Amino acid sequence: MRADDYAYLRAPRPIALAHRGGAGLAENVGLENTLAAFRRAAALGYRYLETDVHATRDGRVVAFHDGSLDRVTDASGAIADLPWERVRRARVGGVEPVPLLEELLEELPEARVNIDVKADSALGPTLEVLRRQRALDRVCLGSFSPRRIRAVRRALGPGVATAAGQVGTALLRFSPPLLSALLHTPAPVLQVPGEHVVAGRPVTLVTPGLVRRAHALGKQVHVWFHGPQEENAAEYHRLLDLGVDGLVADRVDLLAAVLAERGRPLVAAPGG
Repeated sequence: MRADDYAYLRAPRPIALAHRGGAGLAENVGLENTLAAFRRAAALGYRYLETDVHATRDGRVVAFHDGSLDRVTDASGAIADLPWERVRRARVGGVEPVPLLEELLEELPEARVNIDVKADSALGPTLEVLRRQRALDRVCLGSFSPRRIRAVRRALGPGVATAAGQVGTALLRFSPPLLSALLHTPAPVLQVPGEHVVAGRPVTLVTPGLVRRAHALGKQVHVWFHGPQEENAAEYHRLLDLGVDGLVADRVDLLAAVLAERGRPLVAAPGG
């Protein structure tokens, strides 16, 4: 299946995604992955949101980056070891509650959500939430674990969008064209940092060749910012000129300004 076969990926491009709700927006600093952050992104016109998920001991799925509450909330402990009743009392930045995935889906029903499944224990409960909320066409599922993504594909079949893992991305980036065309990932989208540090050296991952190969196979390329790569207006422009299909931004205000400059302004949802 090609990217345009998926409801999640059928949208005018470039697609702008708010990373953890826009963690670099001034009002969101220290409040990433909260409903307040996601609402601010939606108010700027972001239809696509990115979040991470973990599951509590009793199987409630929360939007949260790390597996521990210690660094960003006023509580402590590993989410997987705590019941939801304990996690729900934690406050991100001392002020905002940790949201359930189902709350995010209900709060912003027009949003499409890229979900990074951060732990094996979160996989089954996440799929259960998505089925219960009838949200499978609104999401793309990814993970740093190829095994986890294979489990998603087995459970949900080819009709739900998944993001390529490291192996699938590496095949397209570094293999000879014929081999990569034969062995390419079934994922309709690559979610890849523009650069990655290997053996202490930055390696450029997003190249004209990678974009051409992905597009020839009907896949999209979405770029997020990591390691040595700076997130700024010049880098947004460079990547968009390269032909990437989406940008996963912390600086959601800056990306919105760049897209407006390029004649593709974001439009806030009614009531945003």
